[in-house]
Amino acid sequence: MTLSAKSKFALGLLPMALLGACAGKPGPVGNVAVPEPAKAVALDLYLGKWFEMARYEAPFQKGCDRVTADYSLRDADPSDPKIKVVNSCTKDGKTSVANGKAKVVAGSQNAKLKVSSFGPFYGDYWILDRAEDYSWAIIGEPSGRYLWMLTRQAQPDAATRALIEARVKELGYDWSLVRITDQS
Repeated sequence: MTLSAKSKFALGLLPMALLGACAGKPGPVGNVAVPEPAKAVALDLYLGKWFEMARYEAPFQKGCDRVTADYSLRDADPSDPKIKVVNSCTKDGKTSVANGKAKVVAGSQNAKLKVSSFGPFYGDYWILDRAEDYSWAIIGEPSGRYLWMLTRQAQPDAATRALIEARVKELGYDWSLVRITDQS
């Protein structure tokens, strides 16, 4: 069975998909000791639009720029929140959009999610750290191969970028593997 370019994109867009193993050989391990998330997450503050500031380049996201993710609640049941995920990426002048879903991992204080953009297959999505005002977040998963830095602004200021870079390094990640996302 051959997948169309759009189907391949939908299978592996952004951290929300986390299907890198299905979309090609995963990148190198950038952190051999991924820490547990640092803070609880208030979902109502985390929801909304995020811009990707930087990431570890993954095969399923290779060449993507102007990357965004929008999170919203799918159901009105606060005891079992289900999240709608809409990811977008521009590559070779074309913008693609992929829809996914996420669910909170019980007992994680909303800092760990299981995310899927392809049927019943879910990947780990850990909100490793975030700003107190939810202006930035650092996302990873247990293997240490995937890492994303998200901000609420398409062009965060130099101080915010430096803060996120310092925090990524404090968390044990290899900054030399980071690719800055073009949001122009």
